[in-house]
Amino acid sequence: MKRKLYIIGFILIILYLILLIPESDNTTEIISGVKIIAKPFTWNQDAYWDSLEAQYLEARAAGCQNLIPVKDSLFKRADSLVTLIGKKSFQPVAKVFSDLETTIFILAPIVGACPDWLSQYIRLASKLRSVVKRQSENWDMNSFDARHTLYRLLYGSRWATEEIILQAPDSFAIDPFIPGIDEPSITSSAEILGLKIHSGDILVSRGGAPTSALIARGNDFAGNFSHIALVYVDPSTNAIKIIESHIERGITTSSVDDYLKDTKLRIMVLRLKSDLQQMINDPMLPHKAALSMLHSASSRHIPYDFEMNANDSSKLFCSEVVSFAFNKFSVRLWMGMSHISSPGLRNWLTCFGVRYFETQEPSDLEYDPQLNVVAEWRDLETLRQDHYDNAVTEVMLEDAERGMKLEYDWYLLPVARVLKIYSYILNLFGMIGPVPEGMNATAALRNEWYSKMHSTRKEKLEQAATDFKKINGYEPPYWKLVKMMRQE
Repeated sequence: MKRKLYIIGFILIILYLILLIPESDNTTEIISGVKIIAKPFTWNQDAYWDSLEAQYLEARAAGCQNLIPVKDSLFKRADSLVTLIGKKSFQPVAKVFSDLETTIFILAPIVGACPDWLSQYIRLASKLRSVVKRQSENWDMNSFDARHTLYRLLYGSRWATEEIILQAPDSFAIDPFIPGIDEPSITSSAEILGLKIHSGDILVSRGGAPTSALIARGNDFAGNFSHIALVYVDPSTNAIKIIESHIERGITTSSVDDYLKDTKLRIMVLRLKSDLQQMINDPMLPHKAALSMLHSASSRHIPYDFEMNANDSSKLFCSEVVSFAFNKFSVRLWMGMSHISSPGLRNWLTCFGVRYFETQEPSDLEYDPQLNVVAEWRDLETLRQDHYDNAVTEVMLEDAERGMKLEYDWYLLPVARVLKIYSYILNLFGMIGPVPEGMNATAALRNEWYSKMHSTRKEKLEQAATDFKKINGYEPPYWKLVKMMRQE
């Protein structure tokens, strides 16, 4: 009996050692074989952000009543610039855009000190987004100037708005629903969170996992969103189906309740503009696109595309669900393709299976001039978590640029490989295993390691932010969170 146990133990040790052999690392070969055609956007305005924080403190000390003349003057100037942009055509380098950006940022600390003016600021940001996107219809969306101008104004105005929201006192009631453009649509509709959603609408969201923050920020234009889904509304029953691609399951269709069960730190609704020529020719186009993707999802298993190859429909990541659906009807979304140029980030993403670095990032769809933002939802607490996640991720990406590698607990590799085999068997029967389909065991362990490191750093940042607020009496703005994280 003992002899048998010794033999079994010996065999298990040999199997463990065999399963411990690492996979070949061809990261350097993959990265060196991909041409870098762009470069990451950077604000490089740390001194300016510090000056805005100082202006916020001065505004708090001055009192809202004394700020009314300055506030009125700045809102009047911003409104006049928005009106001008709405009436004339400008190239993306036109001075009117930089003037508007400056005015928006100067207004932010004043409104932050006096949140009663927040709704006026949100309306201004919404009008800004509308007229600037209308201007961009005539721009080359792959040009440096067009991308920078759109990003600075659209992302910048959202960033400023959220800094104001986070400075509001606990007693101040903030409506999480922020309306955008009520773009006309004749497709079937139903309600989600109090908003009439139409078949063919696009839901862009931000998940709560550490890797969601990596997807949102891991881009030449760091963004706010990590996931995209397509809405189908049955014209007979008005039942809603959400079509999306999950890392764990590939393409799925789910109910609104199931969609909302997954953590959503923010949600944005995009809708194709009704005055596009394709929409004029066929106003039902968005519904047909959603119906086509629904049929594809129902007729065959479509796995998740870890490579992020936007030209291959055999596997689809979340953005491709939308782009392929509309491509069939001659609407090419992501008029400006996303680029991932940072060598450190490329190195990390390659460890997760990414092979294509000119692709379609969820955050970048907002800048497509063919789409309007119909509405957004964001509340105070999830917004705060979003900013913590972003700050931690931003500093971790700086570490990646300095050469930090994505590690994993090597001694768990045999266990992960056994779980991968188990997951493969479950996948054959249409079930979900502990290791996602298309992800190898090493990548799964690296994902676990990354998530633990992110969570540990986030806990430290939350404590540092709490201490900062106790001492200073206000929330640390985003740039301060990044500095805190660097110190940690």
